[in-house]
Order: sequence, then structure tokens, then C-alpha cells
Amino acid sequence: MTQTVTTGPELSASFMGEAIRPQDAEYDAARAVYNGSIDRRPALVLRPHGAADVIDAVAYAREAGLTLSVRCGGHGIAGTSVAEGGVLIDLSAMKGVHLEPERGVAVTQGGTLWGEYDRETTLMGMATPGGRVTTTGVGGFTLGGGYGWLSPVHGLTCDNLVGADVVTADGRFLHVSEDEHPELLWALRGAGANFGVVTAYELRLHKIEPELLAGMVIVPNTEESGDVVRGYRAIVEQADERLVTALATVLAPPEDFVPKELVGKPMLAVVMCWVGDPAEGTEAMRPLRDMLAGGLDLVQPMPYTALQAMLDGFAPRGWLNYHRGQHLNGLPDEVIEPYLAVGRDIGSPMTQGIVFRHAGAVGRVAEDATAAGNRNAPYMAHPIACWATPEEGAHEMQWVESFSRAFEPALSGGTYLNFEPGTTSADVRAGFGDDKLRRLVALKDEWDPTNVFRSNHNIAPTGGKDPADSRA
Repeated sequence: MTQTVTTGPELSASFMGEAIRPQDAEYDAARAVYNGSIDRRPALVLRPHGAADVIDAVAYAREAGLTLSVRCGGHGIAGTSVAEGGVLIDLSAMKGVHLEPERGVAVTQGGTLWGEYDRETTLMGMATPGGRVTTTGVGGFTLGGGYGWLSPVHGLTCDNLVGADVVTADGRFLHVSEDEHPELLWALRGAGANFGVVTAYELRLHKIEPELLAGMVIVPNTEESGDVVRGYRAIVEQADERLVTALATVLAPPEDFVPKELVGKPMLAVVMCWVGDPAEGTEAMRPLRDMLAGGLDLVQPMPYTALQAMLDGFAPRGWLNYHRGQHLNGLPDEVIEPYLAVGRDIGSPMTQGIVFRHAGAVGRVAEDATAAGNRNAPYMAHPIACWATPEEGAHEMQWVESFSRAFEPALSGGTYLNFEPGTTSADVRAGFGDDKLRRLVALKDEWDPTNVFRSNHNIAPTGGKDPADSRA
């Protein structure tokens, strides 16, 4: 049911940001997210310039009785960052990044994108595990957990969240840390969109080499490719955690480095990065590169910012998208051939079938230490269907379902909500599990008992109904 702004409260005269309404020329651009499948029309888009503006925006939505949504980068596949007929808080004007090397942290505002964050931190030879596409927002990524290329070595992004400035549902401005409201910090580390608008993040920094040995080796996806995946599994499960890897089924792109006879053909890519001295990486990667000899070897020294941008070409703004994020107990033989077969049925040139290798530092954090969970899963299956026209949708949606079925023997039952399109209570339970969900509901009762922050993978307060369930 579409909400409308009727006679009621006025936006505070102290609000210094932009207010964009449906009749304004910039409205369509202001309401858009990356997933072109999402076409929602908020009643009002508010673009704050600072935390005080955010307080005004939250107060207005609460007093007007309108659904409130918050957008950082707008990459969330479920499209929860824009609510139909509600108030959209667009944080894109809040992009400051301040480095505090003596503390080993960077303080960044809520609208910063990962490419912008990385550009600043690498000036000092430092980085935080972050999004694998540069246009991803720091905010939503961090609050949902955050798996990045550096995660097997330095943990999830939320593991590196040491403090935050938060505007709560009742309009309070709080600093949250291990010493101040530590239980709320626990919730922000994986379920944070449910508890407030984070206007600034304090993220731990890690030293990083000026260049990393990284890239991918691409081979044809044929009936014989199962041996490649089995060989990959044998190598990476015994390797140093600094060898960060993933598998990807793709169609060979029309790039200069791709032989013309391979363009558009199904391929299997092994993505790899050595998080350390590139000289050490040469030896660490040798088993993989030797096994893939004869393939298109694109591994080379590159700045961390280039690694972070490596998949940007597969994330065009405005294309239609459908993804999943499913934790795997392993990579058993029975999933390998079905995975490759689905990869040979890719239709769109932007669609990918990714299997990330995790473990390492992700699994060394205790399961109950953060709201983000499923830490013992060594792999994640991440089908990314991305297509240009509505006519392609039926095939692409079915492709994701086929991909998910291929991995059924390995599924842990847990999901990574940042990659999940579903927002029902069942989806939320799969993301957190029963024990954490009970703890999160208790915190929701304390910090947001009227469910002001509900346009998300919602944790409904006691007695409240998940809005997604009412739409099911």
C-alpha cells in the first residue's frame, strides 16, 4: 500500500540538507538504486549534510508515520534502502574520511563508497577489508557483516568496526564502542541497519603492501573442468590463509586480453591474491598457476585499489539483478559438476557464478562475538544474475535457482543477508540463527520498540510483525 504525505508535521527549519520531492527534476536519479529491478517511489528524499540533519530526518519520518529507509551506496540486492511512499535518507553527501594512524583507525562518514575509502587509506599504505566492487557503500556493507578480499587475513568488515556514531529511533545521538553501549556495538556488527542511522564509522586499519600479486587465471568451462575445481580445492584447503581465492563461472568478455575465438564462451576463472609480499606470493601461487598452465593468466602485481576494482565491470548501474549468498559446509565432489554445468548455461554477459573461499580470520572470531554469524563455513556460493532487459528475466531468475540447487548437498542452511533478496522472518532467521535472533529481538525492544527502522532484513520487536511477512 503506497503511503502519502498528508497534512502533518513539517520538516524542521533547521534541516540544512536537500529535500527532493516527486515533482523535482532530480527525483528519479535520487531514488534509484543499483538494482534496476527495484522501482520504488518514496514520498520524500532527504539528503543530510551531517548528523544533525539525520536527526531531523528521523524525527520527521517518525512523526509523519512514514516508513523510513536509509541508503549508503544502494547496492543491496533486496532494495530495502528505498521504501515505497516513505522517507529515504540518502547519505551520499556525507563522504568524509579522516585517518588516525596513531590509533590505527579511519573515521569515515556514512555515505562513503569503498572506492573512496580505499583511495584515502592506501595513501598511508593501509586498508580495511571492504567491498569487492568500489561503488558499494561502506555503511550497508559493514552493518551487514562484510566479506572482502582481505577477510581471510583480517576478518569481516564488522570485525574491524571499533566505534560508530549513531542516530537512534528516538532521535538520540550516541557514540558506540566497546566502552559505550557495547551491546549495541555487538548488534551493529552484522545487524546494524535495524538499530539506527550510522553517521560515522571507526574502522581498524591494516598495513598493506604497495602492490599485491593478484588477478585471475581463466580456462574454458568444459566437461573436463571438474578436475580443475578438484585440484583447486586440494590446493587452497592446505594453503596459507594469505592466499585468498575464489572460483567464478563467466562468459569471456570482449576485452583486448581475450582471444576473439573465446569471447562469449563459458569460462572458469580462478581468482587469487596474496595478501603480503608479492615475492612470497609468487611461490604461494605456483601450485595453482601450474595446474592452470595454458589458461589465460592475468595474475600480476597491482595496487590494492586495482584489486578492489577488478569486478567493477560486472556491476553496471541500473541493470536488473538477482543474487543469493549461501554458506557452504564444504566443496564436495557431488556439487562440482552441477556447478560447472550451470556455468555453461549463463545467458547474460554480466552474470557470474562465484564461490568464495573464506575461513582463516573469519572463523577465528567466536560465533557469539558479533551479530554476524555462520563463521565456520569455509565457502560461500554467490550466484549473481545481472541482465539488461526485462525479457531476459525469466532465464536469469531460473539460472539462480538452478545454481542454488546445484549446491544443495553442501548448504549449511545459513545465508549471508547482504546478498539475499528475501526479507521475510524466515530469511532473517536463516541469516542469524535462533540464539542470535532472540538476543537481537531483545535489543530491538530496547532501542527501537516501534520498529522505526524496518526497511531492511527486519528484526521485528516483541509483539511486532515483520513488514515483509505481511507482504508475503
